Amino acid sequence: MAERQALLEALRTRFLGLHTTYRLANGRQARRIYLDSAASNLLWEPAARVAYQALQHYANTHSQLHFGARIMTALYAEAHQVVLDFLQADNRYTAIFCGYGVTACLNRIARVLARRRPDRDVVITTIMEHHANDLPHRKHVGRVVHVPVEKDPDGEAGKVDMARLQEAITRHADRLNYVAITAASNVTGIVNPVHEIARMAHAVGAYVVVDAAQSAAHLPLAVDPGDPEAALDVVVLSGHKIYTPGSPGVLVARKELFLGQEPEEVGGGIVSFVDTTRYEILPHLPEREEAGTPNLLGAIALGATLRLLQHIGMDLIAEDERRLTQYALDRLSRIPRLHIYGSHRLEIAERIGVITFNLYDLPHGLVTAALNDYFGIAVRNECFCAQPFVRQLLGIADAEGRAPDSCLDTCTPREQPGMVRISLGLYNTTDDIDAAVEALTDLARRPDFYRQQYEPVPGSRGDWRHRSFRFEPKQVFSIEQAVRQLIDALRNGATGSDTQP
Repeated sequence: MAERQALLEALRTRFLGLHTTYRLANGRQARRIYLDSAASNLLWEPAARVAYQALQHYANTHSQLHFGARIMTALYAEAHQVVLDFLQADNRYTAIFCGYGVTACLNRIARVLARRRPDRDVVITTIMEHHANDLPHRKHVGRVVHVPVEKDPDGEAGKVDMARLQEAITRHADRLNYVAITAASNVTGIVNPVHEIARMAHAVGAYVVVDAAQSAAHLPLAVDPGDPEAALDVVVLSGHKIYTPGSPGVLVARKELFLGQEPEEVGGGIVSFVDTTRYEILPHLPEREEAGTPNLLGAIALGATLRLLQHIGMDLIAEDERRLTQYALDRLSRIPRLHIYGSHRLEIAERIGVITFNLYDLPHGLVTAALNDYFGIAVRNECFCAQPFVRQLLGIADAEGRAPDSCLDTCTPREQPGMVRISLGLYNTTDDIDAAVEALTDLARRPDFYRQQYEPVPGSRGDWRHRSFRFEPKQVFSIEQAVRQLIDALRNGATGSDTQP
Protein backbone atom coordinates (compact mmCIF):
# COMPACT_ATOMS: atom_id res chain seq x y z
CA MET A 1 0.00 0.00 0.00
CA ALA A 2 2.80 2.44 0.87
CA GLU A 3 4.47 1.87 -2.49
CA ARG A 4 1.22 2.49 -4.38
CA GLN A 5 0.53 5.62 -2.32
CA ALA A 6 4.00 6.92 -3.15
CA LEU A 7 3.33 6.30 -6.85
CA LEU A 8 0.04 8.20 -6.63
CA GLU A 9 1.76 11.16 -4.97
CA ALA A 10 4.51 11.16 -7.60
CA LEU A 11 2.04 11.14 -10.49
CA ARG A 12 -0.78 13.37 -9.27
CA THR A 13 0.98 16.58 -10.28
CA ARG A 14 2.02 15.34 -13.73
CA PHE A 15 -0.90 16.72 -15.72
CA LEU A 16 -0.60 19.07 -18.68
CA GLY A 17 -2.34 22.37 -18.01
CA LEU A 18 -2.35 22.00 -14.24
CA HIS A 19 0.01 24.96 -13.78
CA THR A 20 -1.36 27.22 -16.52
CA THR A 21 -1.84 30.83 -15.43
CA TYR A 22 -4.23 33.52 -16.66
CA ARG A 23 -4.66 37.24 -15.99
CA LEU A 24 -7.83 37.80 -13.94
CA ALA A 25 -10.36 40.62 -13.79
CA ASN A 26 -8.60 42.12 -10.75
CA GLY A 27 -5.31 42.29 -12.69
CA ARG A 28 -3.43 39.51 -10.94
CA GLN A 29 -1.87 36.56 -12.76
CA ALA A 30 -3.06 33.32 -11.17
CA ARG A 31 -2.68 29.60 -11.67
CA ARG A 32 -5.99 28.14 -12.70
CA ILE A 33 -7.72 25.72 -10.37
CA TYR A 34 -9.32 23.04 -12.52
CA LEU A 35 -12.54 21.73 -10.96
CA ASP A 36 -14.25 20.64 -14.19
CA SER A 37 -13.12 17.02 -14.48
CA ALA A 38 -16.64 15.65 -14.93
CA ALA A 39 -16.67 17.35 -18.33
CA SER A 40 -13.12 16.32 -19.31
CA ASN A 41 -9.97 15.47 -17.40
CA LEU A 42 -6.60 17.07 -17.93
CA LEU A 43 -4.09 15.02 -19.91
CA TRP A 44 -1.78 12.78 -17.90
CA GLU A 45 1.69 13.71 -19.11
CA PRO A 46 3.33 10.29 -18.55
CA ALA A 47 0.66 8.59 -20.70
CA ALA A 48 1.09 11.21 -23.40
CA ARG A 49 4.82 10.58 -23.28
CA VAL A 50 4.26 6.85 -23.87
CA ALA A 51 2.08 7.67 -26.90
CA TYR A 52 4.72 10.09 -28.21
CA GLN A 53 7.38 7.41 -27.86
CA ALA A 54 5.18 5.05 -29.86
CA LEU A 55 5.06 7.62 -32.66
CA GLN A 56 8.73 6.93 -33.32
CA HIS A 57 7.45 3.71 -34.91
CA TYR A 58 4.31 5.15 -36.48
CA ALA A 59 2.71 3.45 -39.45
CA ASN A 60 -0.84 2.35 -40.17
CA THR A 61 -2.11 -0.98 -38.92
CA HIS A 62 -3.47 -3.87 -41.04
CA SER A 63 0.01 -5.05 -42.11
CA GLN A 64 2.73 -7.27 -40.68
CA LEU A 65 5.31 -6.81 -43.43
CA HIS A 66 7.31 -3.83 -42.24
CA PHE A 67 8.55 -3.16 -38.76
CA GLY A 68 6.58 0.01 -38.02
CA ALA A 69 3.26 -1.47 -39.15
CA ARG A 70 3.96 -4.62 -37.14
CA ILE A 71 4.76 -2.60 -34.00
CA MET A 72 1.69 -0.37 -34.30
CA THR A 73 -0.60 -3.31 -34.98
CA ALA A 74 0.75 -5.00 -31.84
CA LEU A 75 0.35 -1.81 -29.78
CA TYR A 76 -3.23 -1.37 -30.95
CA ALA A 77 -4.03 -4.96 -29.95
CA GLU A 78 -2.31 -4.35 -26.61
CA ALA A 79 -4.48 -1.26 -26.01
CA HIS A 80 -7.59 -3.41 -26.44
CA GLN A 81 -6.26 -5.94 -23.95
CA VAL A 82 -5.42 -3.23 -21.42
CA VAL A 83 -9.05 -2.07 -21.51
CA LEU A 84 -10.26 -5.62 -20.88
CA ASP A 85 -7.77 -6.03 -18.04
CA PHE A 86 -8.89 -2.73 -16.49
CA LEU A 87 -12.47 -4.05 -16.29
CA GLN A 88 -11.34 -7.59 -15.39
CA ALA A 89 -13.06 -8.90 -18.50
CA ASP A 90 -12.20 -12.40 -19.74
CA ASN A 91 -12.27 -13.79 -23.28
CA ARG A 92 -16.07 -13.78 -23.38
CA TYR A 93 -15.83 -10.01 -23.90
CA THR A 94 -14.47 -7.77 -26.62
CA ALA A 95 -13.28 -4.15 -26.47
CA ILE A 96 -14.21 -1.94 -29.42
CA PHE A 97 -12.85 1.58 -29.92
CA CYS A 98 -15.42 3.87 -31.45
CA GLY A 99 -16.07 7.60 -31.74
CA TYR A 100 -14.90 10.18 -29.25
CA GLY A 101 -16.76 9.07 -26.12
CA VAL A 102 -19.67 6.99 -24.93
CA THR A 103 -22.20 8.69 -27.22
CA ALA A 104 -20.99 6.74 -30.27
CA CYS A 105 -20.74 3.56 -28.18
CA LEU A 106 -24.28 3.82 -26.83
CA ASN A 107 -25.76 4.61 -30.22
CA ARG A 108 -23.99 1.57 -31.63
CA ILE A 109 -25.04 -0.87 -28.93
CA ALA A 110 -28.62 0.43 -29.03
CA ARG A 111 -28.77 -0.39 -32.75
CA VAL A 112 -27.13 -3.78 -32.23
CA LEU A 113 -29.50 -4.85 -29.45
CA ALA A 114 -32.58 -3.48 -31.20
CA ARG A 115 -31.73 -5.45 -34.32
CA ARG A 116 -30.85 -8.53 -32.31
CA ARG A 117 -34.20 -8.67 -30.49
CA PRO A 118 -36.77 -6.58 -32.41
CA ASP A 119 -39.63 -8.10 -30.43
CA ARG A 120 -38.16 -6.61 -27.25
CA ASP A 121 -38.77 -2.91 -27.82
CA VAL A 122 -38.59 -1.53 -24.28
CA VAL A 123 -35.56 -0.07 -22.52
CA ILE A 124 -35.56 0.85 -18.86
CA THR A 125 -33.25 3.65 -17.74
CA THR A 126 -33.34 6.27 -14.98
CA ILE A 127 -34.16 9.93 -14.60
CA MET A 128 -30.54 10.58 -13.63
CA GLU A 129 -28.99 9.68 -17.00
CA HIS A 130 -26.83 11.81 -19.26
CA HIS A 131 -28.53 12.44 -22.61
CA ALA A 132 -26.02 10.00 -24.16
CA ASN A 133 -27.60 7.17 -22.13
CA ASP A 134 -31.16 8.20 -22.92
CA LEU A 135 -31.62 9.57 -26.43
CA PRO A 136 -29.94 6.68 -28.35
CA HIS A 137 -32.39 4.23 -26.75
CA ARG A 138 -35.34 6.43 -27.65
CA LYS A 139 -34.17 6.73 -31.24
CA HIS A 140 -33.11 3.17 -32.00
CA VAL A 141 -35.13 0.83 -29.75
CA GLY A 142 -38.60 2.15 -29.04
CA ARG A 143 -40.15 2.91 -25.70
CA VAL A 144 -37.91 4.14 -22.88
CA VAL A 145 -39.12 3.96 -19.26
CA HIS A 146 -37.44 6.38 -16.84
CA VAL A 147 -37.24 5.17 -13.24
CA PRO A 148 -37.01 7.83 -10.48
CA VAL A 149 -34.34 8.11 -7.80
CA GLU A 150 -34.89 7.45 -4.14
CA LYS A 151 -34.83 10.11 -1.43
CA ASP A 152 -32.45 9.92 1.52
CA PRO A 153 -33.61 10.70 5.11
CA ASP A 154 -32.85 14.37 4.48
CA GLY A 155 -35.10 14.44 1.41
CA GLU A 156 -32.17 14.67 -1.01
CA ALA A 157 -31.82 12.65 -4.21
CA GLY A 158 -29.96 9.37 -3.92
CA LYS A 159 -29.39 6.38 -6.18
CA VAL A 160 -32.00 4.89 -8.49
CA ASP A 161 -35.12 3.76 -6.61
CA MET A 162 -34.52 0.02 -6.57
CA ALA A 163 -38.11 -0.88 -5.66
CA ARG A 164 -39.48 1.20 -8.55
CA LEU A 165 -36.85 -0.30 -10.84
CA GLN A 166 -37.94 -3.82 -9.90
CA GLU A 167 -41.56 -2.87 -10.54
CA ALA A 168 -40.68 -1.56 -14.00
CA ILE A 169 -38.65 -4.67 -14.85
CA THR A 170 -41.50 -6.95 -13.76
CA ARG A 171 -44.10 -4.91 -15.64
CA HIS A 172 -42.18 -4.95 -18.93
CA ALA A 173 -40.46 -8.33 -18.55
CA ASP A 174 -41.73 -9.85 -21.83
CA ARG A 175 -40.71 -6.85 -23.94
CA LEU A 176 -37.67 -5.61 -22.02
CA ASN A 177 -34.54 -5.62 -24.16
CA TYR A 178 -32.11 -4.11 -21.66
CA VAL A 179 -31.65 -1.86 -18.65
CA ALA A 180 -29.35 1.13 -19.33
CA ILE A 181 -27.89 2.55 -16.14
CA THR A 182 -25.21 5.06 -15.23
CA ALA A 183 -22.60 3.79 -12.79
CA ALA A 184 -22.43 7.30 -11.28
CA SER A 185 -24.45 10.43 -11.94
CA ASN A 186 -22.70 13.32 -13.65
CA VAL A 187 -25.04 15.67 -11.73
CA THR A 188 -24.97 14.44 -8.14
CA GLY A 189 -22.07 11.97 -8.25
CA ILE A 190 -24.31 9.32 -6.66
CA VAL A 191 -23.25 5.74 -7.44
CA ASN A 192 -25.69 3.02 -8.55
CA PRO A 193 -25.41 -0.70 -7.59
CA VAL A 194 -24.88 -1.92 -11.16
CA HIS A 195 -24.26 -5.58 -10.31
CA GLU A 196 -27.44 -5.82 -8.27
CA ILE A 197 -29.29 -4.22 -11.17
CA ALA A 198 -27.73 -6.78 -13.53
CA ARG A 199 -29.22 -9.60 -11.44
CA MET A 200 -32.64 -7.98 -11.67
CA ALA A 201 -32.40 -7.57 -15.45
CA HIS A 202 -31.05 -11.07 -16.08
CA ALA A 203 -33.89 -12.62 -14.07
CA VAL A 204 -36.28 -11.68 -16.91
CA GLY A 205 -33.88 -12.35 -19.78
CA ALA A 206 -32.87 -8.72 -20.28
CA TYR A 207 -29.37 -7.33 -20.73
CA VAL A 208 -27.74 -4.59 -18.70
CA VAL A 209 -25.80 -1.71 -20.31
CA VAL A 210 -23.64 0.35 -17.95
CA ASP A 211 -22.53 3.89 -18.74
CA ALA A 212 -19.24 4.15 -16.85
CA ALA A 213 -18.14 7.42 -18.47
CA GLN A 214 -18.39 9.33 -15.21
CA SER A 215 -17.15 6.63 -12.85
CA ALA A 216 -14.32 4.81 -14.63
CA ALA A 217 -11.55 7.16 -13.49
CA HIS A 218 -12.84 7.23 -9.92
CA LEU A 219 -14.09 3.78 -8.86
CA PRO A 220 -13.06 0.16 -9.46
CA LEU A 221 -15.43 -1.73 -11.75
CA ALA A 222 -15.32 -5.38 -12.80
CA VAL A 223 -17.65 -6.65 -15.50
CA ASP A 224 -17.93 -9.97 -13.66
CA PRO A 225 -17.81 -9.86 -9.84
CA GLY A 226 -17.70 -13.66 -9.64
CA ASP A 227 -21.45 -14.18 -9.93
CA PRO A 228 -22.62 -14.91 -13.50
CA GLU A 229 -26.05 -13.44 -12.83
CA ALA A 230 -24.44 -10.16 -11.69
CA ALA A 231 -22.05 -9.89 -14.64
CA LEU A 232 -22.45 -6.84 -16.86
CA ASP A 233 -23.29 -7.37 -20.52
CA VAL A 234 -22.05 -4.01 -21.82
CA VAL A 235 -19.86 -1.28 -20.31
CA VAL A 236 -18.96 1.95 -22.12
CA LEU A 237 -16.09 4.31 -21.29
CA SER A 238 -14.96 7.77 -22.41
CA GLY A 239 -11.21 8.16 -22.64
CA HIS A 240 -11.39 11.94 -22.35
CA LYS A 241 -12.89 11.48 -18.87
CA ILE A 242 -10.04 9.12 -17.91
CA TYR A 243 -7.18 11.63 -18.15
CA THR A 244 -6.71 11.03 -21.90
CA PRO A 245 -8.30 13.76 -24.04
CA GLY A 246 -8.10 12.87 -27.72
CA SER A 247 -8.66 9.17 -27.08
CA PRO A 248 -11.65 7.20 -28.37
CA GLY A 249 -14.75 5.90 -26.67
CA VAL A 250 -14.65 2.23 -25.70
CA LEU A 251 -17.45 -0.33 -25.94
CA VAL A 252 -16.81 -3.47 -23.88
CA ALA A 253 -19.43 -6.13 -24.51
CA ARG A 254 -20.11 -9.83 -24.59
CA LYS A 255 -18.99 -11.19 -27.96
CA GLU A 256 -22.21 -13.13 -28.35
CA LEU A 257 -24.19 -9.90 -28.75
CA PHE A 258 -22.61 -9.35 -32.18
CA LEU A 259 -23.07 -12.88 -33.50
CA GLY A 260 -25.06 -13.20 -36.71
CA GLN A 261 -25.11 -9.46 -37.35
CA GLU A 262 -23.31 -7.38 -39.92
CA PRO A 263 -21.20 -4.58 -38.40
CA GLU A 264 -22.87 -1.23 -37.93
CA GLU A 265 -20.15 0.45 -40.00
CA VAL A 266 -18.37 -1.06 -42.99
CA GLY A 267 -15.25 -0.08 -44.92
CA GLY A 268 -11.58 -0.92 -45.06
CA GLY A 269 -9.88 -3.27 -42.66
CA ILE A 270 -12.89 -5.45 -41.79
CA VAL A 271 -13.34 -7.48 -44.99
CA SER A 272 -11.70 -10.64 -46.36
CA PHE A 273 -13.15 -10.37 -49.89
CA VAL A 274 -14.72 -7.62 -52.02
CA ASP A 275 -15.83 -7.47 -55.64
CA THR A 276 -18.42 -5.27 -57.32
CA THR A 277 -21.33 -7.46 -56.21
CA ARG A 278 -20.21 -9.08 -52.94
CA TYR A 279 -18.17 -8.55 -49.81
CA GLU A 280 -17.33 -10.80 -46.89
CA ILE A 281 -16.82 -9.48 -43.35
CA LEU A 282 -14.01 -10.80 -41.18
CA PRO A 283 -15.29 -13.27 -38.60
CA HIS A 284 -13.36 -12.11 -35.53
CA LEU A 285 -13.83 -9.33 -32.99
CA PRO A 286 -12.98 -6.55 -32.47
CA GLU A 287 -11.57 -6.12 -36.00
CA ARG A 288 -14.92 -6.60 -37.73
CA GLU A 289 -16.43 -3.72 -35.70
CA GLU A 290 -13.61 -1.22 -36.31
CA ALA A 291 -13.78 -0.14 -39.95
CA GLY A 292 -11.18 2.29 -41.29
CA THR A 293 -7.97 3.71 -39.89
CA PRO A 294 -8.09 3.68 -36.09
CA ASN A 295 -7.21 6.45 -33.68
CA LEU A 296 -3.89 4.82 -32.88
CA LEU A 297 -2.39 7.64 -30.87
CA GLY A 298 -5.50 8.03 -28.71
CA ALA A 299 -5.86 4.29 -28.13
CA ILE A 300 -2.22 3.89 -27.11
CA ALA A 301 -2.38 6.90 -24.77
CA LEU A 302 -5.55 5.52 -23.18
CA GLY A 303 -3.89 2.13 -22.75
CA ALA A 304 -0.97 3.81 -20.97
CA THR A 305 -3.35 5.75 -18.72
CA LEU A 306 -5.29 2.65 -17.73
CA ARG A 307 -2.07 0.81 -16.95
CA LEU A 308 -0.94 3.68 -14.72
CA LEU A 309 -4.28 3.57 -12.89
CA GLN A 310 -3.93 -0.18 -12.42
CA HIS A 311 -0.43 0.20 -10.97
CA ILE A 312 -1.75 2.72 -8.44
CA GLY A 313 -4.91 0.68 -7.81
CA MET A 314 -8.46 1.90 -8.30
CA ASP A 315 -9.24 0.99 -4.69
CA LEU A 316 -6.62 3.47 -3.50
CA ILE A 317 -7.80 6.12 -5.96
CA ALA A 318 -11.42 5.70 -4.83
CA GLU A 319 -10.50 6.04 -1.15
CA ASP A 320 -8.34 9.10 -1.84
CA GLU A 321 -11.18 10.80 -3.70
CA ARG A 322 -13.73 9.81 -1.07
CA ARG A 323 -11.74 11.70 1.57
CA LEU A 324 -11.47 14.80 -0.62
CA THR A 325 -15.16 14.63 -1.54
CA GLN A 326 -16.18 14.45 2.11
CA TYR A 327 -13.90 17.41 2.87
CA ALA A 328 -15.50 19.39 0.05
CA LEU A 329 -19.05 18.53 1.14
CA ASP A 330 -18.30 19.50 4.73
CA ARG A 331 -16.83 22.86 3.75
CA LEU A 332 -19.37 23.77 1.08
CA SER A 333 -22.29 22.93 3.36
CA ARG A 334 -21.20 25.70 5.75
CA ILE A 335 -21.50 28.49 3.14
CA PRO A 336 -24.61 30.61 3.83
CA ARG A 337 -27.39 30.41 1.22
CA LEU A 338 -25.69 27.65 -0.77
CA HIS A 339 -27.73 24.53 -1.52
CA ILE A 340 -26.06 21.24 -2.50
CA TYR A 341 -28.08 18.82 -4.63
CA GLY A 342 -28.07 15.10 -3.95
CA SER A 343 -27.43 13.17 -0.77
CA HIS A 344 -24.63 14.83 1.22
CA ARG A 345 -23.75 12.00 3.56
CA LEU A 346 -21.36 9.39 2.20
CA GLU A 347 -22.44 6.90 4.85
CA ILE A 348 -25.91 6.97 3.24
CA ALA A 349 -25.15 7.30 -0.46
CA GLU A 350 -21.87 6.40 -2.13
CA ARG A 351 -20.74 9.14 -4.46
CA ILE A 352 -17.75 10.25 -6.51
CA GLY A 353 -16.26 13.75 -6.50
CA VAL A 354 -19.08 15.49 -8.36
CA ILE A 355 -20.92 18.20 -6.41
CA THR A 356 -23.65 20.49 -7.76
CA PHE A 357 -25.08 23.51 -6.00
CA ASN A 358 -26.65 26.93 -6.35
CA LEU A 359 -26.23 30.18 -4.49
CA TYR A 360 -29.72 31.50 -3.81
CA ASP A 361 -28.82 35.12 -4.56
CA LEU A 362 -27.01 34.77 -7.90
CA PRO A 363 -27.69 32.98 -11.23
CA HIS A 364 -25.60 29.89 -11.84
CA GLY A 365 -24.03 31.39 -14.97
CA LEU A 366 -22.95 34.50 -13.12
CA VAL A 367 -21.45 32.43 -10.29
CA THR A 368 -19.49 30.34 -12.80
CA ALA A 369 -18.21 33.39 -14.65
CA ALA A 370 -17.18 35.17 -11.44
CA LEU A 371 -15.35 32.12 -10.09
CA ASN A 372 -13.31 32.11 -13.30
CA ASP A 373 -12.80 35.85 -13.78
CA TYR A 374 -11.94 36.83 -10.20
CA PHE A 375 -10.49 33.62 -8.75
CA GLY A 376 -9.19 31.54 -11.67
CA ILE A 377 -11.44 28.61 -10.72
CA ALA A 378 -12.79 26.53 -13.62
CA VAL A 379 -16.19 24.93 -12.93
CA ARG A 380 -19.21 24.12 -15.12
CA ASN A 381 -22.85 25.19 -15.05
CA GLU A 382 -26.29 24.73 -16.70
CA CYS A 383 -27.76 21.19 -16.99
CA PHE A 384 -24.70 19.04 -17.81
CA CYS A 385 -26.53 17.22 -20.66
CA ALA A 386 -28.96 15.83 -18.07
CA GLN A 387 -31.90 18.22 -18.41
CA PRO A 388 -34.70 15.97 -17.07
CA PHE A 389 -32.79 15.24 -13.85
CA VAL A 390 -31.60 18.81 -13.29
CA ARG A 391 -35.08 20.24 -13.87
CA GLN A 392 -36.54 17.70 -11.49
CA LEU A 393 -34.00 18.54 -8.78
CA LEU A 394 -34.84 22.22 -9.27
CA GLY A 395 -38.56 21.51 -8.86
CA ILE A 396 -39.38 22.47 -12.46
CA ALA A 397 -40.11 19.03 -13.96
CA ASP A 398 -42.80 16.73 -12.58
CA ALA A 399 -42.30 13.33 -10.96
CA GLU A 400 -42.00 11.72 -14.40
CA GLY A 401 -39.35 14.19 -15.54
CA ARG A 402 -41.67 16.15 -17.85
CA ALA A 403 -40.98 19.88 -18.06
CA PRO A 404 -43.78 22.39 -18.58
CA ASP A 405 -44.18 23.75 -22.11
CA SER A 406 -43.12 27.15 -20.82
CA CYS A 407 -39.54 25.82 -20.57
CA LEU A 408 -39.35 25.94 -24.36
CA ASP A 409 -39.69 29.72 -24.25
CA THR A 410 -37.61 30.68 -21.22
CA CYS A 411 -34.07 29.69 -22.19
CA THR A 412 -32.62 33.15 -21.60
CA PRO A 413 -29.60 33.93 -19.43
CA ARG A 414 -31.87 35.24 -16.67
CA GLU A 415 -34.32 32.34 -16.79
CA GLN A 416 -32.29 29.33 -17.98
CA PRO A 417 -32.46 26.70 -15.21
CA GLY A 418 -29.27 25.11 -14.06
CA MET A 419 -26.69 24.57 -11.36
CA VAL A 420 -22.97 25.01 -10.71
CA ARG A 421 -20.82 21.88 -10.64
CA ILE A 422 -17.49 21.23 -8.96
CA SER A 423 -15.86 17.96 -10.00
CA LEU A 424 -12.63 16.42 -8.84
CA GLY A 425 -9.67 14.61 -10.39
CA LEU A 426 -6.45 13.02 -9.21
CA TYR A 427 -4.73 16.40 -9.34
CA ASN A 428 -7.08 18.19 -6.94
CA THR A 429 -6.18 18.91 -3.32
CA THR A 430 -7.69 20.39 -0.18
CA ASP A 431 -6.05 23.67 -1.19
CA ASP A 432 -8.23 23.71 -4.31
CA ILE A 433 -11.34 23.11 -2.22
CA ASP A 434 -10.33 25.83 0.24
CA ALA A 435 -9.86 28.29 -2.62
CA ALA A 436 -13.29 27.46 -4.04
CA VAL A 437 -14.95 27.78 -0.64
CA GLU A 438 -13.27 31.12 0.00
CA ALA A 439 -14.41 32.40 -3.40
CA LEU A 440 -17.99 31.18 -2.98
CA THR A 441 -18.14 32.65 0.51
CA ASP A 442 -17.18 36.02 -0.97
CA LEU A 443 -19.88 35.71 -3.65
CA ALA A 444 -22.45 34.78 -1.00
CA ARG A 445 -21.39 37.73 1.17
CA ARG A 446 -21.35 40.30 -1.66
CA PRO A 447 -23.99 39.28 -4.21
CA ASP A 448 -24.86 42.90 -5.08
CA PHE A 449 -21.25 43.70 -5.96
CA TYR A 450 -20.94 40.75 -8.33
CA ARG A 451 -24.36 41.36 -9.85
CA GLN A 452 -23.25 44.89 -10.76
CA GLN A 453 -20.14 43.57 -12.54
CA TYR A 454 -21.99 41.25 -14.93
CA GLU A 455 -24.62 41.28 -17.65
CA PRO A 456 -26.35 38.44 -19.46
CA VAL A 457 -24.98 37.48 -22.88
CA PRO A 458 -27.72 38.10 -25.48
CA GLY A 459 -28.85 34.95 -27.27
CA SER A 460 -26.95 32.60 -24.96
CA ARG A 461 -28.25 29.79 -22.76
CA GLY A 462 -27.41 31.11 -19.33
CA ASP A 463 -24.08 32.83 -19.97
CA TRP A 464 -23.01 36.03 -18.22
CA ARG A 465 -20.07 38.30 -19.01
CA HIS A 466 -18.13 40.92 -17.13
CA ARG A 467 -19.11 44.46 -18.07
CA SER A 468 -15.52 45.68 -18.51
CA PHE A 469 -13.06 42.77 -18.27
CA ARG A 470 -12.45 40.93 -21.54
CA PHE A 471 -10.52 37.74 -22.18
CA GLU A 472 -9.49 37.08 -25.78
CA PRO A 473 -8.51 33.42 -26.42
CA LYS A 474 -6.33 34.26 -29.44
CA GLN A 475 -4.17 36.51 -27.29
CA VAL A 476 -3.29 33.49 -25.16
CA PHE A 477 -3.06 30.74 -27.74
CA SER A 478 -3.93 30.07 -31.37
CA ILE A 479 -2.83 27.55 -33.96
CA GLU A 480 -1.46 30.28 -36.22
CA GLN A 481 0.47 31.88 -33.35
CA ALA A 482 1.97 28.54 -32.27
CA VAL A 483 2.99 27.66 -35.83
CA ARG A 484 4.64 31.05 -36.34
CA GLN A 485 6.59 30.66 -33.09
CA LEU A 486 7.74 27.22 -34.22
CA ILE A 487 8.87 28.55 -37.60
CA ASP A 488 10.69 31.46 -35.95
CA ALA A 489 12.47 29.07 -33.60
CA LEU A 490 13.61 26.90 -36.50
CA ARG A 491 14.84 29.95 -38.43
CA ASN A 492 16.84 30.98 -35.38
CA GLY A 493 18.67 27.68 -35.31
CA ALA A 494 16.55 25.54 -33.02
CA THR A 495 16.99 21.80 -33.54
CA GLY A 496 14.16 19.30 -33.88
CA SER A 497 14.63 18.23 -30.26
CA ASP A 498 14.13 21.85 -29.12
CA THR A 499 10.64 21.91 -30.65
CA GLN A 500 9.42 18.49 -29.47
CA PRO A 501 6.50 18.30 -27.00
